[in-house]
Amino acid sequence: MTSTGSTDDTMRVLVYSDDAATRAEVIQAIGRRPAADVPLVEIVECATEPKVHQWLGSGEIDVAVLDGETQPAGGMGVSRQAKDEVYDCPPICLIIARRDDRWLADWSKADAVVPQPLEPMVLAETVADLMRRRSSTRLNAK
Repeated sequence: MTSTGSTDDTMRVLVYSDDAATRAEVIQAIGRRPAADVPLVEIVECATEPKVHQWLGSGEIDVAVLDGETQPAGGMGVSRQAKDEVYDCPPICLIIARRDDRWLADWSKADAVVPQPLEPMVLAETVADLMRRRSSTRLNAK
């Protein structure tokens, strides 16, 4: 990676799951640009919790998509910890497997929730909404 943070024409989206197929499904749904009015996306893939925290703490991530079913550290716990500990934490979209997990998603302080099975258009629009929000609220805006 040659860039050090997002530019005006790209935003970094972190995708966290221990399942490579889930990461691929999320990346495909987001695409290069999830909506016409948002910047291009640069994807950062993570399969482990320590790497997610490293990226989120770096200030270089604009939006995070976390798989709630990831083992051993699920996206809900990772989201809660990041929201409590990361200065200017980026918006987080949480993927949940069961409708009954909605209360846990609320506990996790996630900014958005998308259910499994993933609907590509729903995920893309959700990520685009979070990108718009991040563009307008980022503390270290250029």
